[in-house]
Amino acid sequence: MNNSTQTDRQWWTEQWLDLLNSYRFKKRLERGWKYAREGNVLSIEFENEEVLATVQGTDPQPYKVDLGLDTFTDEQWEYIIEIMAERAIFSAKLLAGEMPPNIEDVFAASGVRLFPFRLDEVRSRCSCPDKANPCKHISAVYYLLGERFSEDPFVLFQLRGRTKVQVLEALRQKRGLTGENEVLESAPKSTASAAISEAEIKQFWQYEESLEPALVVIVPPPSSGTILDVLGLINLPSEKAGKDAAQTVNQHLNSIYQTVSQQAILSAMANDA
Repeated sequence: MNNSTQTDRQWWTEQWLDLLNSYRFKKRLERGWKYAREGNVLSIEFENEEVLATVQGTDPQPYKVDLGLDTFTDEQWEYIIEIMAERAIFSAKLLAGEMPPNIEDVFAASGVRLFPFRLDEVRSRCSCPDKANPCKHISAVYYLLGERFSEDPFVLFQLRGRTKVQVLEALRQKRGLTGENEVLESAPKSTASAAISEAEIKQFWQYEESLEPALVVIVPPPSSGTILDVLGLINLPSEKAGKDAAQTVNQHLNSIYQTVSQQAILSAMANDA
């Protein structure tokens, strides 16, 4: 079964579809895929941590489907958000409505997973008489959930017990984005940059205290993410250039960024020796 109809699908949607494709009873999922494509899923709603859907089957009355994942405890969420807030790349991506590629590292540090490891970790029920689980109605909802994840990756957080508003507000509080900082965050980039440069750029490279040599350790960055990942594709002035050209430019910049970063670490280590 080939469901790769979108070449630029987000990685978190691909991971969900990979989970479905790993299921051994392919025929059940194939029937669900057909139901989804034919529009038999009449509605999908998110109520707290549950997915509620209605699916039209052979019976005149639509069947009711509900899905859910095990939610995390308040303590686990507190630790997860603490780690996210400590890493600027995670906060920047999430505040921009994107899912960081290595987000699972954060959840793994708390001993949990954001994505289910197996399909049977998804709790599912259907009002149809079919005793098999997943039935074709549940399977149809599975596939359309992938599209919902594409539209809003925070749905995954909600299924684990925290809404988008709760996660973003907790991140802002942890990073101190209140008052003047929150104004800077919501202001246009040029305004925020100007305010930062006037207040802080003169002292950015100054440090008056002496450093203990034994405590200074030069290591590669803990994450592969760079400022280019935060900024996204470059905006080219010509519409004719298109997305492919922007991706080519970003790939070239990434290559330069990685080369310069590696050379900087090597130079620092050579001076430290």
